[in-house]
Parts: sequence; C-alpha cells; structure tokens
Amino acid sequence: MIVRDPSSPLRSTPIVLALGANLGDRRATLEAAVDDLRRTTGILVDAVSTPIESVAVTLDGADETAPGYLNGVVLARTVLDPKALLAATSRIEDAHGRVRAERWGSRTLDIDIITFGNVQSDDPQLTLPHPRAAERAFVLDPWLEVDPDAVLPGRGRVAELRRALASDAG
Repeated sequence: MIVRDPSSPLRSTPIVLALGANLGDRRATLEAAVDDLRRTTGILVDAVSTPIESVAVTLDGADETAPGYLNGVVLARTVLDPKALLAATSRIEDAHGRVRAERWGSRTLDIDIITFGNVQSDDPQLTLPHPRAAERAFVLDPWLEVDPDAVLPGRGRVAELRRALASDAG
C-alpha cells in the first residue's frame, strides 16, 4: 500500500466517521480515539463534533435500561483505501478494549465509517455509506454540527434526512 500525504486534497478522499462509547470513561475514550486517528498515518482529521448523549440501541431497539452512549462525528481525509481504513479504525477500537461478543452490544468504543467519498458499496465486510446512518439522530446531529451542508451519498442532504427522521418520530 502506498501512503501519500492526506493534506493534499487531490490525493485524498473525504471521510465521515461516527464514534460512540457507552462503557468506561466515555468522554476520555472518545478524545483518545480522536487523538489516535490524528496519529494514524494516512488520515488527516479536519473537524470533530461536540459529543452528544444518546440512548443505547440494541437489536431489539432502544434500551433505556442500558448505559447511555456518548457519540460524535469526525470529518477527515484519507489516502487509505476503504478496507485499510476499516483495519485502522478496528485497531483503534481494540486498543481501547473493544470486545465484539454481542452484535450491537455495549462497548468501550465504536468507530463506524459513515462515508468514504462518494463510494457506494454493498461489500458485506464494509457497506458504504453506512447502511443505517440516515436512521440515526446520534450520527446526523453531530454531523450537521460540523458540516451543515453534508450529503449522505445515495440518500441526500443530511439536514433533510434529519428532518424526515424527526417527523417520523413525532
């Protein structure tokens, strides 16, 4: 793999990452994960949202009894390919004690690749854009904070997706 300088816009791909944690010192973990992303060769962090609280979502839906999440979004650029980026974010999760015992279970750290440029892929290892991003206020709200004009490839403007989500809930 050739790694180029991600600060060159001609050679890098814009990415959106969603971070979440509901175990341990959530804020410290998210801050450390952002620092880890900044130290990762091939990734240049451009913006970090303010963390927001959210209810845990399990396979059965929202679970008010589970520890709540702290979530945020990172806008960055990368010269890594999507699978190398996934490997890098998985290493950061693992370094922060991520255990994959239960699908959608509690975790010390979760890093989801929401978008990778305009790539749309149904690869079972990494579906792009993230298949449930448009359904998650805890992704859309912090994303809008750092990029009010954001677009989710194949789905539309994030602000419109958020409005639709709010009207469906209420």
